[in-house]
Amino acid sequence: MAQAKKYKIATIGSHSALQILKGAKDEGFSTIAVCKKGMEKPYKMFNVADEIITVKSYKDFSKIENKLIKQNAIVVPHASFVTYMGFEEVEKLKVQYYGNKKILKWESDRTLERQWLRNAGLKLPKIFKKPKDIDRPVIVKFHGALGGKGYFLAKNEKDFNKKIKPYKGKKYVIQEYILGVPLFIHYFHSSLTNETEIMGFDKRYESNVDSLGRISAKDQMALPNVDPSYVIVGNIPIVVRESFLPRLIKMGESVVKESKKLAYPGLFGPFCLETVLTPEEDIVVFEISARIVAGTNPYVEGSPYTALRYKDPMSTGRRIAREIKNAIKANNLKKVLG
Repeated sequence: MAQAKKYKIATIGSHSALQILKGAKDEGFSTIAVCKKGMEKPYKMFNVADEIITVKSYKDFSKIENKLIKQNAIVVPHASFVTYMGFEEVEKLKVQYYGNKKILKWESDRTLERQWLRNAGLKLPKIFKKPKDIDRPVIVKFHGALGGKGYFLAKNEKDFNKKIKPYKGKKYVIQEYILGVPLFIHYFHSSLTNETEIMGFDKRYESNVDSLGRISAKDQMALPNVDPSYVIVGNIPIVVRESFLPRLIKMGESVVKESKKLAYPGLFGPFCLETVLTPEEDIVVFEISARIVAGTNPYVEGSPYTALRYKDPMSTGRRIAREIKNAIKANNLKKVLG
């Protein structure tokens, strides 16, 4: 514990920062929240930040980097961190950083991401290279972690051309729409023990697609010009059928194994496979998040799965902090920094 007190855990005040900072405090670290001006209240209210540093914009993160370095801070990234800064800027950071920065490129580009997942042996949805090739329902997704913003469904080329107009110039992928149950799988891979753990599962609550689902088809037809959107507003915890677990564990291990070939030393820390389970019990993977996801936020006191493994309430945020603490104790901090 004494050694851990020489370090501080810092993150941007957004996404899963409450969980990250609480987990760090539970493991004995002092904490720093870097907040956009006007966004400080939650971190004060819930008493998770020992210090709050305000910036005008998260693009200004580099301006306070030296301050974090002087305080021996270790930055824990999340989706907002990567989205606001861009992976190129993250790669330039000199402050201590938890995770492998080199893997972010593979997550941020959907073409590279697909190559990674396919090489790991996972089942993926069909990708259509051109709008004229669309022969079934598709979902159009934009590059980067945008919380589902702008995603839309299309049934054919004409429908696609109409709906893509507001997004001129944005990079996108046209992906087969898979019918089934969305399941987001939270993993943690330890670079100290080389073990991959299942931390929990969730599904997203999305606007307005979830509210449309409560309206009958007849009444939906009466609604004028309402297209489904996929903006995430929250996350709902799930406990999966136990017989799925062996396959789900193997999938996570395969992704980590492949990542070591792409960007040594590979993926470590928290990550998430975003999947759909079909009625035929296929597991189709449509995305990977190579860091902590907001779907872990319902589990601030741990999930049913971490309760089986740990005596302490173990959130993903706390699991990160414990990994850092274990690395410090073993005089092996470099193994968890990237």
